[in-house]
Parts: sequence; C-alpha cells; structure tokens
Amino acid sequence: MSQQPLSGHYLCFDYGTVRIGVAVGNSQLGTATPLLAVRNNSGTPDWSVIDQAIDEWKPIGLVVGIPLTDKAEVQEMTHLARGFRKRLSKRTEIAVFDADEAFTSVQAQQELKKMRANGQRGRTQKADIDTLAAALILERWYNSHFSDSTT
Repeated sequence: MSQQPLSGHYLCFDYGTVRIGVAVGNSQLGTATPLLAVRNNSGTPDWSVIDQAIDEWKPIGLVVGIPLTDKAEVQEMTHLARGFRKRLSKRTEIAVFDADEAFTSVQAQQELKKMRANGQRGRTQKADIDTLAAALILERWYNSHFSDSTT
C-alpha cells in the first residue's frame, strides 16, 4: 500500500454490497473506461470474474474506492470496502491503492442522465452507475498521483 504508483494500466473497483463496479484505465492518458459489474453476494464477490479481469488486462496496479461520509468520516461501507481491498491484496501480487470515492456514484448518475437526455444511450441500469463510478474514481486517482498534466 505504501508503494509509489507506476505508469501503465490499472483496474479500479467501486465496492458495493450487491455489485462491485470495475473500470480499466491507463495512467499515461489519465483516462478510464467502465468495464464490468461483479456480483457481490453477502460480502463474497465473484472472485472468478475479478481474477479473469486481472488476467485479461494484466494491470500494474489495483485501485479500490474507499467511501467516507461527506465530513470525511468512517462509516460501515468504509470498513466493508477496506475488507474487500485487504482480500484483494492477499489474492494477488499486484499493488493495491486506496482512492477517494466521494460522490462518484452521484456524478455517474448525473452523467448517465445527461447522456440519455442527449439521446446518446438508452435506459440506465444500476450496473452502469457502478462501472462509471469506478471509472470516475480511477480518473480522480490518476489526477492526484500523476499530476504531470500541466504540460
């Protein structure tokens, strides 16, 4: 966790009690793309889907969104997301990083609503919100760790 992030591909996870949104991105570009939603049954993610995504994308790092309250306080979901991060780090040799995920689900809902209003997409599923939130978390994390965007 104290490792310095390297440039390359990362997978990001937006932990939820029903679904875990996953996004993939490239730190050199500073962009992320919604990838998939993983079922999470009673705190047991579908690890086979997560393992498959890691095998396919071969990320150099994994990022987990850690939810805090609007006053930056720990809440129940904070503990659940940290538990997921801990299990994820035990399953792989890949570095796992925390990321602030404040309001990314709300932002994702707003962006999807705009896209639908503009005719760019059809009906929004909850999984769409989760995967877009993961992409937003990852892009925010890139901005805070790879701040060479001043060129």
